[in-house]
Amino acid sequence: MESINRFWQYCTRYIDGFLLGAISLLMITGLIVLYSASGGNFSRVSSQFVNMLIAVFIMWSIANIPLQQLMRLALPLYFIGIILLIAVALFGEVQNGARRWLNIGITRIQPSELLKIAVPLMMAWYFEKTEIKLRLRDYAGGALILILPILLIARQPDLGTAILISASGFYVLYFAGLSWRVMGSLAVIAAAAIPLFWSLGMRDYQRKRVLTMLDPSQDALGAGYHIIQSNIAIGSGGITGKGWQNGTQSQLDFLPEQSTDFIFAVFSEEFGLIGNSLLLLLYLIIIGRCIYITANAPTQFTRLVAGSITLTFFTYVFVNMGMVSGILPVVGVPLPLISYGGTSLVTMLLGFGILMSIQTHPKLVKT
Repeated sequence: MESINRFWQYCTRYIDGFLLGAISLLMITGLIVLYSASGGNFSRVSSQFVNMLIAVFIMWSIANIPLQQLMRLALPLYFIGIILLIAVALFGEVQNGARRWLNIGITRIQPSELLKIAVPLMMAWYFEKTEIKLRLRDYAGGALILILPILLIARQPDLGTAILISASGFYVLYFAGLSWRVMGSLAVIAAAAIPLFWSLGMRDYQRKRVLTMLDPSQDALGAGYHIIQSNIAIGSGGITGKGWQNGTQSQLDFLPEQSTDFIFAVFSEEFGLIGNSLLLLLYLIIIGRCIYITANAPTQFTRLVAGSITLTFFTYVFVNMGMVSGILPVVGVPLPLISYGGTSLVTMLLGFGILMSIQTHPKLVKT
């Protein structure tokens, strides 16, 4: 028994139990909803369960990496990610009009997912090196680190991932102390550039998504069909929902991508307002714990990384729920820890592993 206790303590010494518990509850919820959304497809659920085991193992591995090693990983991870993005642009596979995947023989990878972690790590490393003399040009240098991968990803095109990486980089700039005056000026410049971006920076299908968000009824049987069906599913759930596997929109296949991007509509129809409130509470618990870890981070580097990961997770939740409910354009962002898919799940739990390393290593050093 003593040897078992020692082994358990060894396995969990760098794990934040509170955060892991909340994450596990969400992932279990995801499996339950996925079974219904996939029409009782057990193989799809078992595949996602395997994805979760892999993601949890990666989270555990990252949590065991000391903070100094995390800093050393920032530079190589960033440059490997950039090289892979360039390789995608040159040799990537085209699927549904987008070039996002790279075939490396044994499997396909989506390098843009790596940048969701590599960019905030690299920017935090950069600001850690220059924190004593932060000036406007230092922030400009951080912005250049952010802009390069965004341009490569937007070219694929992958607007959803580009938005998430932009957000993660902006959060690092914010936590590094970028003044409100500069942020206000950038906001004005961005607003002024919207017409130019609309005409030159967006493709026809992307402009159509924005117009559909504003008025789905203008193409009710075409581009607006998905949003209309999603809104019907969310509204028809009422207070208590229709019950597990009893949602008509999902079970009769009216909903698009109901196992991935639109799984929140399935959940809303089956569990209603009460279920949505409990789901939001779980997300708030995770975000609150991550904010606590950020506030207690021991260094500039760890504070910037933890803050960026926390708010990027919030952005995931906000963008997915916003696009499913029709207040944001559909950009292909999954619901964190709920939607089917291994790549995004691994990326998110990798980020949580970094947060656990930040939370647990300083405590062990102090004792």
